[in-house]
Amino acid sequence: MTETPSAPLPDLKSLTTVEDWLAALEDFGEEQGYFEPLGPKHSAVFLDRDPILLVTFETADQIRRSSERALPLGHEIVQNHGWSHLCIIAHDQTWFRDPAIYGYFDRLVDDGFFEDFDQVVFYGADMCGYAAAAFSVVAPGSTVLALSPQASLDPRVAEWDTRFARMRRASFTDRYGFAPDMIEAADAAYILYDPDEVEDAMHAALFTRRNTRKLRLRGTGRAVEADLKAMGLLRPLLEMACEGTLTPLGFHTLYRKRRSHLPYLEKLVRRLDDDGREEFAFAVCNNVINRMRAPRLQARMERLSMQGVCNPEPETEPAE
Repeated sequence: MTETPSAPLPDLKSLTTVEDWLAALEDFGEEQGYFEPLGPKHSAVFLDRDPILLVTFETADQIRRSSERALPLGHEIVQNHGWSHLCIIAHDQTWFRDPAIYGYFDRLVDDGFFEDFDQVVFYGADMCGYAAAAFSVVAPGSTVLALSPQASLDPRVAEWDTRFARMRRASFTDRYGFAPDMIEAADAAYILYDPDEVEDAMHAALFTRRNTRKLRLRGTGRAVEADLKAMGLLRPLLEMACEGTLTPLGFHTLYRKRRSHLPYLEKLVRRLDDDGREEFAFAVCNNVINRMRAPRLQARMERLSMQGVCNPEPETEPAE
């Protein structure tokens, strides 16, 4: 594996069209490794560096909206470590169901590409989480980190998931199709999801395998990746995975940071209100305003107090 110095990351935020953005990304990719179109709907960009490889599945729209430099998340994660990064980019909501992608990964396997790396990590969220799990089979012994992934959208398997009606016509029965079967060769697959999101929980149940670790993030809803980013937790999670130190205990220790993340705490209080657990909502508000400035929770606690609500007895921490 060629060692390539980590060049400064470019800033592509000013590029207004997808075509110009892809052209600039291609220029940077060719300087640091390669850029390859995978048919009309997908692209691959590879940064060739250290023998630790992060493989991310991302969408063009999400990259351009959520990144400060309009760069793939993986570029920013590996930059300070000199790790290698392979990003598969979907130009639309495709679930990466494309023979061009199957052929691309087939070629990588035939070339022994993944054998050159000491550690391989597959990452994605939602649709991209499905792909991270489904294509991890190409690198046995890898680690998978998938946020709210779908197992399949085949109506015969997931007829209860009606959220993605357009994709029900796509084939999830050919190669790299049923994601839970594809993770069986992984060293470990971490499935992160909110158990209160019914469809996500049902998909997570299909991922039950000997090597699966399910990490439940109650209260995040569909925004698991966004919440982890906002809490500053996604980067260290991916770094732990790439370093081979990620464990369920390590994750839960890291996830304690949510107790100081005001948006999470406000959502927790709203959920307690919706469940009619006003005493626990009062307890959370009281705890938070004693630790940080939280005007909304201060106002909510005052309204609850005027209604005669106080801390529950005996004092018990609400379930999160």
